[in-house]
Amino acid sequence: MDRIDKQGYRENVGIIVTDSVSRVLIGGRTDKSGWQFPQGGIKQGETAEKAMYRELNEEIGLGPDDVETLGWTQDWLKYRLPKRFIRRDQTPICIGQKQKWYLLKLTATPGHVRFDMTKDPEFNQSRWVDYWRPVKEVVYFKRQVYMRALHELGPFAFPKNGAPPPPSWWPRQWQKVLRGSH
Repeated sequence: MDRIDKQGYRENVGIIVTDSVSRVLIGGRTDKSGWQFPQGGIKQGETAEKAMYRELNEEIGLGPDDVETLGWTQDWLKYRLPKRFIRRDQTPICIGQKQKWYLLKLTATPGHVRFDMTKDPEFNQSRWVDYWRPVKEVVYFKRQVYMRALHELGPFAFPKNGAPPPPSWWPRQWQKVLRGSH
């Protein structure tokens, strides 16, 4: 059973896997609803770190020996679900997710990524993309959390210079999100 806090946020981990040239891995959802980072709920009695390793294995077939932990977010990053996605028939009602984000560096070969670790895989494909690209790829209501996670974890991914500047396709209003994340 997943943990849902008193405000209705499901406790969750998000996982950003980077490669040797600082690209990040996104997965294509099996339900054809787009691309996203691996993520998943924290179960009762489970730490965020244990949930991260479980989800890493379930969703993309990697284990602790395949990655190096570079960093994680200090606080929970939250997003609300659009009203049409809230399941009012569940108790407790989940209105969104609050996530601890982990940045991992792949130490195994990319061929270790696989999607057949569970009966119902989350992903059926993956690709390596530029650092900020997942913000454009993810469903709209998760974008601010993706921006904040990538921004906060940028110094771990790029220890010499910090995260690269936002790309040319970045809408001006998104700059406000990053300025508000300090």
